[in-house]
Amino acid sequence: MKRAYILLLFIVSQSFAQVEDEKRLKEIYTAALTQGKSYGWLNYLSNQIGGRLSGSIQAQQAVDYTKMQMDSLGLDSVWLQPVMVPKWVRGTPEFAYLETAPGVTSNVPICALGGSVPTDSRGIKANVVEVKSLEELKVLGREKIEGKIVFFNRPMDPSLINTFEAYSGSVDQRRNGAAEAGKYGAIGVIVRSMNLRQDDYPHAGSMEYGDTPLDQRIPAAAISTNGANFLSTTLKLVPDTKFYFKQNCKQFDDVKSFNVIGEIKGSTHPDEIMVVGGHLDSWDLGDGSHDDGAGCVQSMEVLRIMKAIGYKPKRTIRAVLFMNEENGLRGGNKYAEIAKNKNENHVFGLESDSGGFTPRGFSFDASDANLQQVKSWATLFEPYSIHMFVKGYAGADINPLKHTEMVLAGLRPDSQRYFDHHHAENDTFEHVNRRELELGAAAMASLVYLFDKYGVVSSSEK
Repeated sequence: MKRAYILLLFIVSQSFAQVEDEKRLKEIYTAALTQGKSYGWLNYLSNQIGGRLSGSIQAQQAVDYTKMQMDSLGLDSVWLQPVMVPKWVRGTPEFAYLETAPGVTSNVPICALGGSVPTDSRGIKANVVEVKSLEELKVLGREKIEGKIVFFNRPMDPSLINTFEAYSGSVDQRRNGAAEAGKYGAIGVIVRSMNLRQDDYPHAGSMEYGDTPLDQRIPAAAISTNGANFLSTTLKLVPDTKFYFKQNCKQFDDVKSFNVIGEIKGSTHPDEIMVVGGHLDSWDLGDGSHDDGAGCVQSMEVLRIMKAIGYKPKRTIRAVLFMNEENGLRGGNKYAEIAKNKNENHVFGLESDSGGFTPRGFSFDASDANLQQVKSWATLFEPYSIHMFVKGYAGADINPLKHTEMVLAGLRPDSQRYFDHHHAENDTFEHVNRRELELGAAAMASLVYLFDKYGVVSSSEK
């Protein structure tokens, strides 16, 4: 009889917990959808400040604005965390054309890749070698590459439903193309934009020279998908086609910037820290609304929602707007370094850096036990069309915090339109839907609430 009574109490308590959680998630979603601040914050970041490349005046303006907004939320603490960041400037707009015969030219859209060296003041013009991979360079060798421009033309794989997998399968040519092509005597690199759509927007992004000496570095630019198709077709018809491009970018010394941090102190476990964040910097071609203004304002909104519904967390919840994810990851690394030096105990991290589109769920870099705990909450998320709870990558800025007892999570919105805008001129505020943005913030706040209430499953509890 006693065992049956204990079982009954357990069932009743579980039922009460379920009802309480359902009520709390309803409050979270209502607060996001009826009183939300994220869309207004993003409007200001995008339309009053604009693109926020690390080291720029706009990046500093974004730091000042977001700190001011977090100050207004009545949080327990708001502060700036200094970090030295690279300062790369694009300069005057790039220019490029194809020349199929002397005086017969066709302009194509390009943009310098972040971190690239400039061409000389006259630009460069040479014959083109088209390749689909870094490995092809080895096959062709110096004899066929020296003195030419290498054109990397491997598209993102359209058969992959997860567009981030398609991106990962192509981005090595952008990141390492110039360093590798330079080893074979190439004088420049043109890379097909990381974009599944056919359009005229060249997409920026960072590239690396590795240990290539400064005087041996070659300029690198992205070409739009339409431009890449046009160049590839032209080369088949006129193999002797020459390509000309000119860019004026410049790398300066590192400058001081900041991570922007706000927190609500935990009531019973204040030393257990839960981080939610996005990166405040962006590329300079658009205004960085999806990448990653959306993630920043959603993270701020998580704290606002907690205050608005009167929820007093057990653990410390901290929103971090990281600086310099795009071309250095200095903000994420600095935050993790300081956390380690202070012996801070981070138990949970959630990042939003996949755009402000309709949320589908979360990916988790966590133990099987913690993933099972998340899946036990699936019915709570069903009314809000959140259904994806999978193992996977969480986010670049929170990854340096990783340790075995920590749960890392990434918000996973619908990804089909993300790379239409990623790092391009059309990553602008008009392409963000208010309701989708707010639903993402609510989903994040809900996950934070549940992990705060129930905690992270430690290895000793398995």
